[in-house]
Amino acid sequence: MKTPKQRSVDPATVAMLEAAASKGLAVAWDRQEAMEPQCGFGQLGICCRNCTMGPCRIDPFGEGPAAGICGADADIIAARNLVRMIAGGAAAHSDHGRDIAHTLLMAAEDEKCDYQVKDEAKLRALAEELGVKADGKDLRQIARAVAEIAFGQFGQQHGEVVFAARAPADQQKRWQRARVMPRGVDREIVEIMHRTHIGVDNDPVNIILQGVRASLGDGWGGSMIATDLSDVLFRTPEWVRGRANLGVLEPANVNIIVHGHEPTLSEMIVAAAQDKEMVELAKSQGAKGITLSGICCTANEILMRHGIPVAGNFLQQELAVTTGVVDAMIVDVQCIFPALGALSQKFHTKFISTSPKAKFPFAEHIEFEESRALEIAKRIVRAAIENFPNRKTEPCVPGHSNPLVAGFTAENIYAMLGGRYRPSYRPLNDAIMSGRLRGVAGVVGCNNPKHRHDYGHTEMTKELIRNDVLVAVTGCTAVADAKAGLMCPEAAMEYAGRGLQEVCRAVGAPPVLHLGSCVDNSRILVVLSNMVKEGGLGESIADLPVAGAAPEWMSEKAVSIGFYVVASGVFTVLGEPLPVQGAPRVTRFVCEDMEELFGGKFAFEADPIKAARLMIDHIDAKRSALHLPGPMYEVPYAPRTAVEEARAAE
Repeated sequence: MKTPKQRSVDPATVAMLEAAASKGLAVAWDRQEAMEPQCGFGQLGICCRNCTMGPCRIDPFGEGPAAGICGADADIIAARNLVRMIAGGAAAHSDHGRDIAHTLLMAAEDEKCDYQVKDEAKLRALAEELGVKADGKDLRQIARAVAEIAFGQFGQQHGEVVFAARAPADQQKRWQRARVMPRGVDREIVEIMHRTHIGVDNDPVNIILQGVRASLGDGWGGSMIATDLSDVLFRTPEWVRGRANLGVLEPANVNIIVHGHEPTLSEMIVAAAQDKEMVELAKSQGAKGITLSGICCTANEILMRHGIPVAGNFLQQELAVTTGVVDAMIVDVQCIFPALGALSQKFHTKFISTSPKAKFPFAEHIEFEESRALEIAKRIVRAAIENFPNRKTEPCVPGHSNPLVAGFTAENIYAMLGGRYRPSYRPLNDAIMSGRLRGVAGVVGCNNPKHRHDYGHTEMTKELIRNDVLVAVTGCTAVADAKAGLMCPEAAMEYAGRGLQEVCRAVGAPPVLHLGSCVDNSRILVVLSNMVKEGGLGESIADLPVAGAAPEWMSEKAVSIGFYVVASGVFTVLGEPLPVQGAPRVTRFVCEDMEELFGGKFAFEADPIKAARLMIDHIDAKRSALHLPGPMYEVPYAPRTAVEEARAAE
């Protein structure tokens, strides 16, 4: 069994792991270790359950069966399994987008709806982009037209997803040549499920290309719709200060945590928790006030629009309950442990599920309806407040939290770089072209108990910014970096290279830019497209000196994200390999051949420092291909100290 310090680099998490152990509570790390040794066939991607003649598994050493009962070999089986993961991930993010489109339509049709358009400028810009004629129409009519077009993107059977036009023309040509330009989001997901049924598509490359098509429908379709329409409804984020880690919980207050992914719920919980009536009710129950915080991507949503503190990322959800001060854990969909219900029974915490799509053992289900959004949100907040006197244990809140700056978007980066009167990406491109910045990296993804918690995220980020690479983050990576103090402007002076320091000082930005939740990886795609449009760095995203990474990924959503990023032209390093390594042809395709088609490819590297250096080497190669000078301030790769080697070995 690993010690708490071997399980996480985050001090608050270490403290709560010790507390959980002292109480005899099993959490995700314990369940992961109990699962060892994990099924090697599954890890290599060469077991199949797509029909009941099996399950079939292929021996990677050539001593057992070389094909399943139907004749499918390792490459066919691995390709099928992989694209079904893409289908699951694309469905999750795109269904999120569909729900946001539904909410915008409700707001457009009912002037008394609890949701209303909060960003008129973003709505009008979207309307113009989508060809909606605004002349003579009021705001609600424009909103309705935009919502209907967004809805159409999901079920569209012909043509191309509309936001694919945002990509550079060269990248679009790559998709068209490979015949992976997405039609409609649902269309591509259904085709994956059909192709992977027994006896349909048995060419592994052809199978994977359909997965690419569905992933592009996610990144440039469903996810992009979710991001843009969330901005319309809830306001495009602006730079905001906040704090992150379990230390934001206040023992003297009613503590409410929202956990999941859909902002339609969390936005209304924010409104209800700030209602004067609710605050007074909390005081009448003996609390000093109400502390609302978030976990996972819901945390990022309410952070970037309201400055609401972040309690933690994916692997901290059980530890938050273990503090004994969480009066309600309110969840909707995605990344929520079924184990939370049983754990909450050992404390006083109300575990409240809200989505008809997601019910949990031992949860109190209060179904959220957008038509009665604020009413139901107040009911949930009231239940949390009335639970405050029922606490069973002494508070056990670790005293760890760090300041951060969040709320960067493709739009406000213009203003950050060029100022209010000449907003432009020109300063970013010029800084890269001169060598002051080496390039840009997107580091995203989940936590995974197979990996030391937060270590991959924070160590990779530090190595990148030390080498003058500006880092953009989303999701659980963003929370990890915030907890480590990397998302405040002062971090540039402590961790960044000289060139990145100069840029951060000039614009007052942190060296690590928070771009939102995992669905907001679409913002990164738009940023990269804007860099190409600005000029001087090539004709496509594939030409840019940029790279991507997911050091601790674990979900199907991450697979879909990885594929749409690679297919958009970005070299991407995964800390946990895709489950394809038992299939040589599939491995070669994703790690080599995809580059010829799209300009991007995957690499697998668990060590975050080595992974960061793969990214830096790729960035340098792209600089050389563009005939750009070397870095203005060369930072040699520093050999690891004995302490660092020991820490990595843990």
